[in-house]
Amino acid sequence: MNILVTGGAGFIGSHVVRRLVNSYPNYHVFNLDTLTYAGNLENLKDIESSRNYTFIKGNICDTDFINALFIKYQFQGVVHLAAESHVDRSITGPLAFVKTNVLGTVNLLSAAKSIWEKDFRGKRFYHISTDEVYGSLGNTGLFSETTAYNPSSPYSASKASSDHFVRAYGETYGLPYLISNCSNNYGPNQFPEKLIPLFLNNIIIKQPLPVYGDGNYTRDWLYVLDHARAIDLIFHNGKNTETYNIGGFNEWKNIDLVKLLCKQMDQKLGRPAGESEKLITYVKDRPGHDLRYAIDASKIKKELGWEPSVTFEEGLAKTIDWYLTNGPWLNSVTSGKYQEYYEKQYK
Repeated sequence: MNILVTGGAGFIGSHVVRRLVNSYPNYHVFNLDTLTYAGNLENLKDIESSRNYTFIKGNICDTDFINALFIKYQFQGVVHLAAESHVDRSITGPLAFVKTNVLGTVNLLSAAKSIWEKDFRGKRFYHISTDEVYGSLGNTGLFSETTAYNPSSPYSASKASSDHFVRAYGETYGLPYLISNCSNNYGPNQFPEKLIPLFLNNIIIKQPLPVYGDGNYTRDWLYVLDHARAIDLIFHNGKNTETYNIGGFNEWKNIDLVKLLCKQMDQKLGRPAGESEKLITYVKDRPGHDLRYAIDASKIKKELGWEPSVTFEEGLAKTIDWYLTNGPWLNSVTSGKYQEYYEKQYK
């Protein structure tokens, strides 16, 4: 079976690619990534020579390229992770999010439809989305698979649109699809624009820790290796046309998370207790900031037997250890030198 994983050099994608390559030797996994600032092939150095793995550099927005790719390799499955995903970037440059997240997704759907429509049996288009499409919760309640969409940012609006297109291709053309909506991911290899790796790096170099507003925004946190395991399960055992919410059963207010991060880092770095907390700096809130996200992941637990394997404290400790023992990787991505890896390795 030829499987296409889009965005496979990114944070979540690299963990999914590794899991598929190592777990399914009879599959051939094709990793398609355009290698923007967040795509890093060094994330996959351990499997780049595997016989059942191929990297392809390309952009999902290039219609002719995508069509030719599907014709050449006759993919039986697609795991679609490629996306612009940073809310702050979407506020300052929304069109990039429309192009990649909406038009890129439609390109993939159209190519899959064209190749598969004579026989959809054994085919799967799996689209990975976000809990942000649901908007904001109050102090109570959880997002379920039937929660109405109410996106607040250009990022979440673009992901909501892509979700609708996936379902529309299923309804109109019979394309076999799956969708999952996940909560905030954390763990090894995450680009340091997101909260946890950004703050880890800033603590290491003793730079301010910028907390939006009063810091009382609440998020549900999911360890990336648990997410990769859930994606594996859904792709193989999920029901066509179904949506699965993937969450960590693990809500934290941003300020409480930052303080826990500071405490663990002080212990790991041998610094006096409370030293890193002094770096916390409250900054102007971002526009359209959702108050709270929280996922009801009971469906995937009941139907597929999935649940998180680690507590947040355990996952955070593992994450901190990874960043502290992978200083060269962190220095590389923060300096931009990681982008030289493709040129060196593949050209």
